[in-house]
Amino acid sequence: MSANPSDDNPLAPPPWLNAPPVDPYPYEESNDLRVGPKLHPTLDGLLPYIGVWRGRGRGGYPTVEDFDFAQEIRISHDGRPFLFYESRAWILDEQSRPVRPAGREVGWWRPVLDGGRATDELEVLLTNPTGVMELYLGRRKGTQVELVTDAVVRTSTAKEVTAGHRLFGIVEGALLYAQDMAAVGQGLNPHLSARLIRVGG
Repeated sequence: MSANPSDDNPLAPPPWLNAPPVDPYPYEESNDLRVGPKLHPTLDGLLPYIGVWRGRGRGGYPTVEDFDFAQEIRISHDGRPFLFYESRAWILDEQSRPVRPAGREVGWWRPVLDGGRATDELEVLLTNPTGVMELYLGRRKGTQVELVTDAVVRTSTAKEVTAGHRLFGIVEGALLYAQDMAAVGQGLNPHLSARLIRVGG
């Protein structure tokens, strides 16, 4: 007789089917360097970005009227050699009141390693709910990060986005960025820029 009952009866339910519930996810993630797991040494160069950032910006495009927006960005780690990035934005009216939700995206910032040590090069993966996935390659210089798309993947119903360029920087303690985009038949044009201040971490 086999030591594994499912070998005798391939139609038997898998052992996990009736197993008891599991506890919540046991590994901590933190956007505050004072608590949580120890920062992986390969992320030392990106340390200034870790935290919760909130602020406002201006957007537009040749095919879109200019608009004001607010934004919150969370950048966290779980002790492994990458950062988790999450961004939520919302449109503001002329009195800075929320109008509606705007762009969202999640992804990971990964330093390129050489012999186990971080280089100044980065790989950044970003996905948004409108069906666009972007792979950026970039470089860190001090507290500045510049990213350029290496590939853009879209679902069949997504807006046509073909390229992007992003510039991030920590300036006088604030997170500033500018984003250019090539989309809907237009070349690379300014799309978003914002200044966010640290509110957590």
